[in-house]
Amino acid sequence: MRSQTITADAAGTWKLGDLPVHRVGFGAMRLTGSAAFHHGTPSDRERSIAVLRKAIDLGVNHIDTAAFYFSSLRSANELINSALAPYPDDLVIVTKVGPHRAYDGEWGTSARPEDLRGHVEENLRQLGRDHLDVVNLRRMPKYDSIAEHFGALAELREAGLIRHLGISNVTTRHLAEARAIAPVVCVQNRYALDRPDPATDELLRVCGELGIAFVPFYAVAGEAAEQGATTVHDEDVRAVARAHGASPAQIRLAWTLHQGPHVLAIPGTGNPDHLEENVAAGAIRLTDEELARLNALRHQAG
Repeated sequence: MRSQTITADAAGTWKLGDLPVHRVGFGAMRLTGSAAFHHGTPSDRERSIAVLRKAIDLGVNHIDTAAFYFSSLRSANELINSALAPYPDDLVIVTKVGPHRAYDGEWGTSARPEDLRGHVEENLRQLGRDHLDVVNLRRMPKYDSIAEHFGALAELREAGLIRHLGISNVTTRHLAEARAIAPVVCVQNRYALDRPDPATDELLRVCGELGIAFVPFYAVAGEAAEQGATTVHDEDVRAVARAHGASPAQIRLAWTLHQGPHVLAIPGTGNPDHLEENVAAGAIRLTDEELARLNALRHQAG
């Protein structure tokens, strides 16, 4: 399919609280290198900046990032600041807190509730902002309950450092726990065509009923996760891709967006051509037969 003329508005819009965003956004994890975090080789800085500016030109107004998205030479937040500040009025930058990486790239201990203000302020400094549009609390396995951590972020929201709150790596129980403390505008969990997960399917459904955005990560990467987009595609995915003149990755994104009007996509890349393809996936309309074929594939994978 032709991607060069397709912009992010083709996917439709949803609101993160009172902030409207196009349903195809951009994940900043892959900006810093050939693979996420300390994996792979650091990216070319000017190319990453060009990718960010091109995303804005293509109508992307939702960027997902974190202070712990950095390689040995690159920081996603610094790249975003350098490329896009002063920021467009409609741009929504979503960050996440909880995990921590030391300067050498090694993962540190999970944040305690009292550590979260420092995490928020680090994102503010790096992005050059006086408040954050949306902050996701990324639940670490060490903590079963998120009440204390989410409560700490709710206090920072009351103080004006954060506009809206979300949660990540959670269950429906955690969502209920968070909503008892403060409004939740988005839930970010791992979710992909080839990764059946009944619990996350239920969470997606509940989010839809509550009007909360569901934002999958690794929707394109699949089992490759932080290493990058998977190159393993079932023949059913390839067949649907051929029918649309699209790539298998585009079909994976299109299937994701078809899971509900509240589902947002945040594919990441450091490649300008892949960026165009990701945005163009928002214009793909799968038929009922194609959806049934892909859904059957998902069930078989389970």
